[in-house]
Amino acid sequence: MLLAEDLLLLLTDDASGKLRTPAGETDIALGGANLVELTLMGKADLSGDGDPGKPGRIIVRDPAPPGDEVLARALQTLAGRQGDKPQAVITPLGKNLRTVLYQRLTDSGILRAEHGRILGIFPTHTWPAEDDQHEAGVRQLITQVLVQRAVPDQRIAALIALLHALRCEDKVVDPQQNGLSKKELRARAEQIATGDWASEAVRKAIEQMMAAVIAATTAAAT
Repeated sequence: MLLAEDLLLLLTDDASGKLRTPAGETDIALGGANLVELTLMGKADLSGDGDPGKPGRIIVRDPAPPGDEVLARALQTLAGRQGDKPQAVITPLGKNLRTVLYQRLTDSGILRAEHGRILGIFPTHTWPAEDDQHEAGVRQLITQVLVQRAVPDQRIAALIALLHALRCEDKVVDPQQNGLSKKELRARAEQIATGDWASEAVRKAIEQMMAAVIAATTAAAT
C-alpha cells in the first residue's frame, strides 16, 4: 500500500465515503505523499553541493522504475522537473491522483464506489469503506505513537507528518477518547514530524507541502 493510499483512506470517512478535508488540500497532500515516498526509497532527493545547479532542488537519484504504476508516473514527473523547488512539483504530482487512488482502492475491495446525482442533475461520487481492516491497522499504529508514545517506523512517522501538515490529526485519532486535548495531540504529532527519522529531503518535502496547503487555504478564503 502506498503512503498516498493510506493517507487517502485516513482522510475519507468510512461511512459516508466523503473526504474529511478540503479536496484541494487533499490533492496537494497526496502529491506530497508521493514525493516523500520516492525520497524514502532513494529515488528522489534534494540536490547538494556536489550536484549540478542550485542546491535544495529536485533531483532524481535512481531513475529505474519503482515497481508501482502510480510511483512510476510520479518519478517521470520528477524527472521532467529536475532543478525545480519541491513546492513546484507537489501540485503536478497530486493532479488527478485522488481519482486514480480511489479506483485502485475500489478495485482491491477496500472501498466501494457509489455514484449518484443531487436533484437528479449534479453527479456525486463517494467511496465508503468495504473492508476497513487495513485502515484500522494503520490507525492503531498511529494511535500507539501519538497516545502511547511508541516509537514509529519511517512510514508511520511520515503519515503522521503528513497528517500534521494538514492539521487533521484529531480526525484520525480522537483526542478526547484517548485522554488528551487537541493541543496535546497536535504537539505530539509535531514532535514526530520534526524528529530525526527523516532525511533533509523528506523534511523539505513535508515543509513545502505544508506551505502549498497554506497557500491553497489562503487562496480559497480570499
